[in-house]
Amino acid sequence: MPFPHRRNSVRLRSFLFTLALLALLHFYIGSRLLPNLSAGAAGWTIGVLVLAASCILMPLSMLTRSLERKTLADRITWAGMLLMGLFSSLLVLTLLRDLFLLIAGLVETSVAVTVISARIVVILALLATVVGFINARRRARVVNIDVPIADLPAGLQGFSIVQISDVHVGPTIKRGYVSAIVAAANELDADVIAITGDLVDGSVAQLAEHVEPLADLTARHGVYFVTGNHEYYSGERAWTNELRRLGLRVLKNEHVVLEHRDAALIIAGVTDYGAHQFDPRQRSDPGAALNAAPADAAVRILLAHQPRSAPAAASAGFDLQLSGHTHGGQFWPWNLFVPLQQPFTAGLHRLNRLWIYVSRGTGYWGPPKRFGAPSEITRIRLVAQ
Repeated sequence: MPFPHRRNSVRLRSFLFTLALLALLHFYIGSRLLPNLSAGAAGWTIGVLVLAASCILMPLSMLTRSLERKTLADRITWAGMLLMGLFSSLLVLTLLRDLFLLIAGLVETSVAVTVISARIVVILALLATVVGFINARRRARVVNIDVPIADLPAGLQGFSIVQISDVHVGPTIKRGYVSAIVAAANELDADVIAITGDLVDGSVAQLAEHVEPLADLTARHGVYFVTGNHEYYSGERAWTNELRRLGLRVLKNEHVVLEHRDAALIIAGVTDYGAHQFDPRQRSDPGAALNAAPADAAVRILLAHQPRSAPAAASAGFDLQLSGHTHGGQFWPWNLFVPLQQPFTAGLHRLNRLWIYVSRGTGYWGPPKRFGAPSEITRIRLVAQ
């Protein structure tokens, strides 16, 4: 019986450690910038208030799901996420400024350079946050990708798949945002629509009405979905049932065979790469997804949330893998760190005979901020090589 208490104790210690680390990092930013801005008492007051609000609201925004007043919870999350985006840019730019001043100090650094560099950091952080917000909140652009397939039958020339990925419906992404994605996807008149995971950040009870527009998605051969890691954080079984109710085909280490203009094509899907950590029975398995598949199918396409599935997909004999998860880094400089976990960050890649396309995502996670990694709705066309 002590185990729940032990888990709660671990969570509390982890939260307190995070809070202390955040406070330390905010103090670092403030101590390095505020004395050098020469902004007077008003500047100090605004700076201290913004940093204090950021330090408090960022962790608080991660705890709002339990609040009964959802309007208040969403407002706290909005504030916390906006400040998280600003904090991220301030932290990185402050570190870069200190590195610059360290190098410049080997020669000589004037007071003017110190003041100007501090102001540049604040201006650039604000600019990146505003531009990133606009980029994140506008409807994702359509990206067209042609994938060359050897020996592609004439009937499959131009076969189109519209990929939606990483929408992250939640506190800051609601029904209107989803409806705009659905309208844009339907305009593309696709043969197949594929949703490659991380659709939600919250329970069915919280978000069902905001996901409901997905029922209006239309494609000649249907709409298919595979789980991402965030589905498992949000109640995967309940979401699987809800998406099936809306008319989506959820693929869990399985496939369907499509007949298109006298040619056969396989659409397969696997559970998230880390699904076994939540349910051992759902271990991601590209090989199992092809069990009993016809050997004469012209093209084999795998929907897999994480690019890390690519080696197993190549070994299983797939021709194309569609993935997401990375968000393309979402905003600089985090795109530089994606390769530490994933083999591909964004765009079209090749692994032996397997093509891999990694979407930058159709929504965003956390801060409503995209900078250098625009969101996308992807139209993929098969073409003869």
